[in-house]
Amino acid sequence: MDRMTEVRTAHTADLGAAVLDAARALLVDVFEGELTEDDWEHSLGGIHALVWEGDDLIGHGSVVQRRLIHGGRALRTGYVEGVGVRADRRRHGHGGALMDALERVIRGAYDLGALGATDEGAEFYNGRGWQRWQGPTSALTPSGVTRTAAEDDCIYVLPVQVPLDFSGDLICDWRDGDVW
Repeated sequence: MDRMTEVRTAHTADLGAAVLDAARALLVDVFEGELTEDDWEHSLGGIHALVWEGDDLIGHGSVVQRRLIHGGRALRTGYVEGVGVRADRRRHGHGGALMDALERVIRGAYDLGALGATDEGAEFYNGRGWQRWQGPTSALTPSGVTRTAAEDDCIYVLPVQVPLDFSGDLICDWRDGDVW
């Protein structure tokens, strides 16, 4: 039987150093040491969903604001970052609970949600109603719009406020590290 868990949400500014350190350590473990400084930085500055089992942090995800350009419009986008559940606590509904909290934020505050899914995560997001972007992806870089063809099959969106042409172009704003 699962122990009692609680999902809490808070802005980065309202989390103390100990909680942020625990979240970062969790993600380093979840991503088997592949979490870069930029990856962690991308998870900050928005709303975090944290799954606690007693005093143990067992899950984390965050949604940060980004601008995606589609159909000639800059769309206020809730971009999901740093989603992970401790290996021994997976398949108990904790990832779904994290996403419930993050999707509530997205639906209440953004034009759409977006995320870059791993191959392992794609089925999970698809099952929640996220849709794989069918059109070409690009990034608005300091030198102009640059295609990101390697990401074309990895981007998922959650439509909220605006109609989307899933076969059209989708352009993300610039940031250090992985742009998507």
